[in-house]
Amino acid sequence: MMTTASRARLRAGALALATSLPIALGAAACAEGGNDVGTSAEKVEYPTSTIRIMAPAAPGGGWDLTARTMQKALKDGGVSRQPVEVDNVTGAAGTVGLAQLVSKHNADPHRLMITGLVMVGGVVTNKSAVTLTQTTPIATLTAEAEVIVVPSGSKYKTLQDLVADFKANPTAIKWGGGSAGGTDQILVGLLAKAAGVDPKQAKYIPYSGGGETKAALLSGDLGVGVSSVSEFKELVKSGQLRALAVSGASGVDAGAGTPAPTVKEAGYAVELMNWRGVVAPPGLSDTQRQAVVSMVDKLHSSPAWKGVLTEQGWDDFYKSGDEAKSFFDTETTRITAVLTEIGLAGA
Repeated sequence: MMTTASRARLRAGALALATSLPIALGAAACAEGGNDVGTSAEKVEYPTSTIRIMAPAAPGGGWDLTARTMQKALKDGGVSRQPVEVDNVTGAAGTVGLAQLVSKHNADPHRLMITGLVMVGGVVTNKSAVTLTQTTPIATLTAEAEVIVVPSGSKYKTLQDLVADFKANPTAIKWGGGSAGGTDQILVGLLAKAAGVDPKQAKYIPYSGGGETKAALLSGDLGVGVSSVSEFKELVKSGQLRALAVSGASGVDAGAGTPAPTVKEAGYAVELMNWRGVVAPPGLSDTQRQAVVSMVDKLHSSPAWKGVLTEQGWDDFYKSGDEAKSFFDTETTRITAVLTEIGLAGA
């Protein structure tokens, strides 16, 4: 017959065994330092291993900058006690990276990818077999105006000067920016249409990353650059580039110390903001998905991330979970229509 002392020793041993078991994603308990998600009967610890954020473009561009600032803020803000690493996968407006995320990392909640308006356009123009609908939407993060720049030695002092030559001889102007069908080329197409130029006549040179665009501008291989404000800001500040106009609803400082005029203020009815967000691979369970969303929610509310927004001049454009999914779906419809209108869909 078991004595009271024996029963007490048995209970203590069982408790010790239970508390020594490893805690994994989806377990019924959560260790200190993780993000608790789920009901009291189903709490999870996340992350439990290295988080890998893919920037689906070359170093030096907006996706790369977003991935690396997210990496730093996750650590500086105390959101993740696990390592956070960034990988670059280049090609086809991010659709090469998109295909890798979907085909190679199914159901892995520790694999994330930066996405955005550029990829939405790239899926259409590259006729990608893989689309954003095959990923697990996590959140939109930021929105940022585009800027049109020229080398400091350029004869163009205003956007009106540039457009005058563009209208006179559309193929004489060499525009350059990110991947074909992305935000940068969309802005060129919308500006051409607003100025009465056939968008198909615009000579646009796509680059796989912001670093290549900058090098082409500084070497003289490119006459006009288009990208997000943050990508060219330091070169404008140093006097190597001149900002002619920004694409938002109001003027912003593109590096010169004073707000650059908007495309609308220059007389052309165009307004466009470049947004960026983050997705996970397909195949995540509801619990896994909510764990990732919870981590990014925590990142968004952290002082470290708020500091990033201020430092980079990014607009806070946060939507997470189901709201993010709805936005991605709506943007796919909207951008497909825009690309068709300016003759880039299926190009």
